[in-house]
Formats: sequence, structure tokens, C-alpha cells
Amino acid sequence: MDTGTHLVMGFALGGLATLDPAVASEPMTKYAVMTAVVIGSQAPDIDTILKLRNNAVYIRNHRGATHSIPAVILWPLLITAVIYFLFPGSSLLHLWLWTQFAVFLHIFVDIFNAYGTQALRPFSCKWLALGVINTFDPFIFAIHVAGLILWVMGAHPGYTFLVIYLILIGYYILRFQMQGAIRNSVKKLIPDAEEIIIAPTIRFNQWRIAVKAPAHFYVARGYRRSVTILDKYKRVKIPDSELFRAAKKNENLSAFLHFSPVYRWEVAEYNDCFEVKFIDLRYRNNGYYPFVAVVQLDLDYNVIGSYTGWIFSEEKLRKKLTFIPESH
Repeated sequence: MDTGTHLVMGFALGGLATLDPAVASEPMTKYAVMTAVVIGSQAPDIDTILKLRNNAVYIRNHRGATHSIPAVILWPLLITAVIYFLFPGSSLLHLWLWTQFAVFLHIFVDIFNAYGTQALRPFSCKWLALGVINTFDPFIFAIHVAGLILWVMGAHPGYTFLVIYLILIGYYILRFQMQGAIRNSVKKLIPDAEEIIIAPTIRFNQWRIAVKAPAHFYVARGYRRSVTILDKYKRVKIPDSELFRAAKKNENLSAFLHFSPVYRWEVAEYNDCFEVKFIDLRYRNNGYYPFVAVVQLDLDYNVIGSYTGWIFSEEKLRKKLTFIPESH
């Protein structure tokens, strides 16, 4: 989920915690738990700071180690230790339990996004991405804000957020049913589909779809139960050539291939260089594919420029690349 949603969820957990007698009856514990769950609901996303280094490092590591099984254990221990030092009279056990829940819930809800997490590390580096909830879901954010407003107006926070989370369980079940309907429509439209990747959008009834079939990739849009194919690309294996072997050693392309499960590639040859471009097919937006990796190599296959990340126009991509090729 996005930072804003994780933040309101942190405050919501603070409200839910008032159902715990130890929290409700002890002011020190109440303040400690509220502080801890807000911090715990944000802590796993500390790896966002990797963006300051470069996109390749961020893409390869975001929602990786900080969302792993060891992180689920270590984050609560670290946060609890710090908060207990600040609030020494609080209940250590209840402080740890609610902090543990906050960290677990952060990582758990991220699994439902299309981006996903590597929540099974260190046992598996596989990305867990169920793709039923958009990174920012207006309904989820709005219902949390509504709960906070009711709290400020005098409603009991514990019971308020208990009802809200029961509603959200139903909402998640509904989203799975909607995704299942889209998946069934894709199977009818493309019977030989080997892999179907369905991603939600900010619009409730609209879905992005990428399909692997034996001979082709399909890019489609889902609306309610209907599916419309937008693009179709022939599946072409990456050549085992010196050019591609050199390109794949580049950290930007390596990070892209680590993250992207469905893509196509193309090569442009100029007077003074080659340009290898990989395009993720999951994020088609207004006819454009914004998530790419580009590697420029000289005629001896030395890398002279590269980029990976989100680009929404060819002009902006050219500005990101340091080397300007000479046309034929």
C-alpha cells in the first residue's frame, strides 16, 4: 500500500488497541502502543530511501529484506525496545504484541498489491503479488479516514475500527471474486494462456492484464467481467549473443529482469552504438508502456549508458540517458 494508507492504518490500529484492557486501563501503555503501532505500520518501507541511490538498487531491494520473515520478527523487537525506553511504565508484553501486529499487517496487506513483496525471504526470493488491491485504494483509504473522523467526534475507537476491519475483510473477498471473473474471461478469450497476470487500477471496475501464451504475449484491459485485447506481441526468446550477454550484466537491466515477469525486448542499431530496450507489459497506460530498462553499448559491447524506471514519454527517456546516439 502507499505511505498515506499505511499511516492511517497505524492510527486505526491504535484505536483498535483500546479494546485491549491493558491498553484501555493504563494511560502509559495507551500512549506507548499508539506510538509504536504508527511507527510499526511505516517501518518496513524504510527501504524507500534506496531511491536516493538509484532506481536499480531500489527496484531490486524494495519490499525485499525489510518485508521478509526476519523483518517481521526484528522490527517489533527493535521498535518495542525504543518505545519502552521512552515509556518505561507501559506493559512490555502488550506493547510488543500490538507492535508485532502492526508490522505483520503492513507486510501482509502489501502482498495483495500487484507489486507484491518478497515476504518468504530468506527461504524464497519469489515475489508474492496477488494483484487484487491497487497500491492506493480509494475505498480503503476513505474508510480509515472516516473511522478517524468518527473517533475525533467521540465514537469508541475500538468498536469503530473493529466494524471497519470486518467490512474490509468483505471488501477483500469481493475483490478476489472480481479478479476471478476477469481471469475466467481471459481463459475463454485466450484458451492457450500459460500465465495470466491481472493487476488492479485505481478505478474499481478496471484491471490491467498481461498474458503469456506459447507463441504470443497479450496485453488487455478488463472492465467488470469483459476483457478487451489491446496489444499482441510475438514471443521471441532473448538471443544468446555477445550483445545481450553484455547488456544483461548492466545493473539497470539486471534489476528489471529480477522484478519483471512479462516483457518484450527490441534492439536499435545506430552509427556509433547499439540500444537494447526491455519493456514491461503489465503497466500499459494510454497506449504507452512506462516501465522500461534501456542499455546503450558501443560497437565493442561496452556499456555507455543505461536507465531503468518509470518513463512516460520517449523525450524524457532520452534525457535520462547520458549518451545520444548518431542516427544512420
